[in-house]
Amino acid sequence: MPAVPEAGIAFSAVKNRPAYAIASVDSALLLATLLQQEGAMRVTDAAARLEVSVSTAHRLLGMLVYRDFAEQLPDRRYGPGPVLRRGPVQQASVATLRDAALPHLRELVEAVGETANVMVLTGPDVRFVATVESAHVLRVGDRTGRTLPAHLSSGGKAVLATLDAERLGAVLAPLDGAVSARLERELARVRRRGFAVNDQGTEAGLTAVGVAVPPAGGFDGAALSVAAPRVRYSTDRLPLWTARLAEAAGAVAHDLSAG
Repeated sequence: MPAVPEAGIAFSAVKNRPAYAIASVDSALLLATLLQQEGAMRVTDAAARLEVSVSTAHRLLGMLVYRDFAEQLPDRRYGPGPVLRRGPVQQASVATLRDAALPHLRELVEAVGETANVMVLTGPDVRFVATVESAHVLRVGDRTGRTLPAHLSSGGKAVLATLDAERLGAVLAPLDGAVSARLERELARVRRRGFAVNDQGTEAGLTAVGVAVPPAGGFDGAALSVAAPRVRYSTDRLPLWTARLAEAAGAVAHDLSAG
């Protein structure tokens, strides 16, 4: 089993945290990602999301403004700057999805005892919008802001299984022929079972199970997943995980529909 990352408590998603990570750089990059994904926020919002002081958040935003990663708006909030504006994004929808999902992710973690995530399909990838970590010392860590290839991740495969032929074809087109054929067979199983499994497909020692969130409130392409160290995973846990995931996904869709 691979070495546990530096913190000693959590698996990373695909990429390990650098051995000599610079906290301020990490915070600035995460903040830039949040601005791009979720749109404008106040200094106090940024401080709460990063779990830093308001003064630290203000300094980070000031540096992002200086480098054109952020800009201050007339209402004194900060939004994504020119560097991050590469076309239309569903900022309001992503923020709404996160807010709707978080309470249900917390209930999911309490029910299954493992880390839970919400993600959204962005082209051939899925981007993690929010994570609620489990209380285990050895656990899958926070993936907020990170991306994984949709055809490898559990949530990504769950969403791909819901796409029409045209949208799915656009994702499959760049893949090797054998990989594409294997994925199509797997997606057929996902449609029958209602869930997808990523058993060490993106990282050795990590297993995840994902389900798609039903389209609701004008939003589609979202999924929930439960992720755990491989040593704690067994097929005996699948019935509980998939039942709780389906329940949570339905609840998120309900809340999105309710506005």
